[in-house]
Amino acid sequence: MKRTLITLAMTLSVAAPAMADLALATSKNCMACHAVDKKLVGPSYKDVAAKYAGQKDAVDKLAAKIVKGGAGVWGPVPMPANAQVNDAEAKKLAAWVLTQK
Repeated sequence: MKRTLITLAMTLSVAAPAMADLALATSKNCMACHAVDKKLVGPSYKDVAAKYAGQKDAVDKLAAKIVKGGAGVWGPVPMPANAQVNDAEAKKLAAWVLTQK
């Protein structure tokens, strides 16, 4: 019983941060155009993570694009600005996107 509870607690502690950021992405309407593992209107988060892998300034770059929007990097469809996302939330979302592998 004790071993089962420890395993369950470890599983939840690993999954909780990922779910919390997915919840933030959902609450900020990011998931209307993006998915973790497939292209919708915009690129998948896994594709974004792969493109920016190893770039020291990736979190700041992506956070700025989340807030201000962008165009031309992933094709002709622009990403609109997201005024409902503050700078701290944008950095949290960008850091989470970069963990998607």
